[in-house]
Amino acid sequence: MRIATWNVNSLKARMPRVEAWLAEAGPDVLCLQETKLADSAFPALTFHGLGYESVHHGEGRWNGVAILSRVGLEDPAPGWTDDGEPDPDARIVWATCGGVRVASVYVPNGRALDHEHYRYKLAWLARLRAHLATHHAPTDPVVVAGDFNIAPTDLDVWDPEVFIGSTHVSEPERAALAELEGWGLHDTYRRLHPEPGHFTYWDYRAGNFHKGLGMRIDLLLATAPVADAVTAAVMDRDARKGTKPSDHAPVYIDVEGTP
Repeated sequence: MRIATWNVNSLKARMPRVEAWLAEAGPDVLCLQETKLADSAFPALTFHGLGYESVHHGEGRWNGVAILSRVGLEDPAPGWTDDGEPDPDARIVWATCGGVRVASVYVPNGRALDHEHYRYKLAWLARLRAHLATHHAPTDPVVVAGDFNIAPTDLDVWDPEVFIGSTHVSEPERAALAELEGWGLHDTYRRLHPEPGHFTYWDYRAGNFHKGLGMRIDLLLATAPVADAVTAAVMDRDARKGTKPSDHAPVYIDVEGTP
């Protein structure tokens, strides 16, 4: 089973590229972030024509997450399913695909270390950790995939010195991500690619993509039943090239057998 994640930075703008990539890469499950669509505008019928069931959680102009699956899509759950306050943003959606419980997540950016949005980011990550602990066990087949807006280590940014004092690399953010991994999630891409220089995001400005000035912030985290069955992990840099690309590249893992 091939499971992928891609922050498309507006599905309306990127739809032709998404359709082409689905045909080329053939993921069985694709998690999308930043669809920037209301649920009523999500092209579910188009994806159905391509062989994918789908669930979308959107709000319109901002955010928005989705899961596409051609291996079944059961028990869809948009947003949080705990007893807490509703999230003001559309940032998480769950579904069971091919026996794996999958979450597509768009973690808050944080904006600045002294910004209220940064506190929201840390609280959001803590809520995700609590959700996992309440609803799942590390022995369950679970994948949490998406744009985490966190570079896990200094290996995941082009120059650590440039990011000192910034979001995405601060110790509290990285500690929150480590808490998720401590619960029982594994960074599947890093497992297979321990070397530096693998990025998934490049700012549009100043030709950063062509200069190699990127960050690895799009992750596929999985529990051991899935992570131990991963045979390949690929960051499709070519999908960041060409006309009107997203500023993120898709990432996918191949999972052997049924977890």
